[in-house]
Amino acid sequence: MSAIRVLIVDDSRTMQMIMAQKLSAEPDIEVIGFAGTALEAREKIKLLNPDVITLDVEMPEMNGIEFLRRIMKLRPMPVVMVSTLTEKSSDITIAALEIGAVDCVAKPKGDGTEGFVGLVEAIRGAARADVKSAVSPHPQQVKSPATYVPGKQLVAVGSSTGGVEALQTILMNLPPNCPPILIAQHMPGKFTKTLAMRLDKLCAPRISEAQDGDPVRPGTVYIAPGSDAHLEINGGDTPVCRLRQADPVNGHRPSVDVLFESVARHCGSRSVGVILTGMGRDGAEGLLKMRQAGAITFGQDEGTSVVYGMPRAAKALGAVQRELPIHLIASEILNSTNSYKTGGVL
Repeated sequence: MSAIRVLIVDDSRTMQMIMAQKLSAEPDIEVIGFAGTALEAREKIKLLNPDVITLDVEMPEMNGIEFLRRIMKLRPMPVVMVSTLTEKSSDITIAALEIGAVDCVAKPKGDGTEGFVGLVEAIRGAARADVKSAVSPHPQQVKSPATYVPGKQLVAVGSSTGGVEALQTILMNLPPNCPPILIAQHMPGKFTKTLAMRLDKLCAPRISEAQDGDPVRPGTVYIAPGSDAHLEINGGDTPVCRLRQADPVNGHRPSVDVLFESVARHCGSRSVGVILTGMGRDGAEGLLKMRQAGAITFGQDEGTSVVYGMPRAAKALGAVQRELPIHLIASEILNSTNSYKTGGVL
């Protein structure tokens, strides 16, 4: 296989050189150029035709999100946002993921190896991304709430590369009294709080970053805090969120496998598992345990996945009962939990 050709867009010459040195050490990555401004990046894209762009969020003249919007409109291609962990840059980064950026990573600090592992994996995932098919308008929010019987079932969702757009598509199609939903999305910690706040403004259910001890209630979506802990549940009839400090699983914390396995143990047949777009196989084993425990399980199909990695791995294990395009998953969640009754229309 040919190396992944990367264009680095960052206004810091020092950061350009550090990133180039670290990325070029990988046998499957080739840094083909640099740009310090959006105007320079536009010319380099035309000249070099890179496979992947790493894009700094905060740049002079035109910030990363405005430049990304133009890229995705005129020449859709895989973009990895590289952001400092600040509230301002996190807001911009989440907006960029909604526009069509494949992934976001925290900007590495210094010239050490720490922080570059995530960037390398994000670039590899972006190189496999089906960006053009993923760029589409979001569906409208549900207008009429459906009837939900509290306490009947719980939904667990796992996602990674391309997950922000997929999650928004699902959550905007759920009523305010939807079944309780727990989500493990691979994302740096500062970004998950911003993601939860942004989705809470856009969607009918209440959406928040999970806290240890939160009771799992209907009408609420709990997003695992990034980086620091795994999200699990305890208890069967009255489950609560648990944040467990432990080593990464499958290279991730929070891990989708950890969430799914806890739901399989405590809820079994009273649960629904959903695995969405993402690179790798995190969640495949856990979804299989959910299905073996009697849960209903869905996977996002290849045609609407930005990266058909996690759903493919789960399907290969026999963990997925049905594959669905992303725009049909919300209605199937409601049907499966008996919260979508005759008379409600999506």
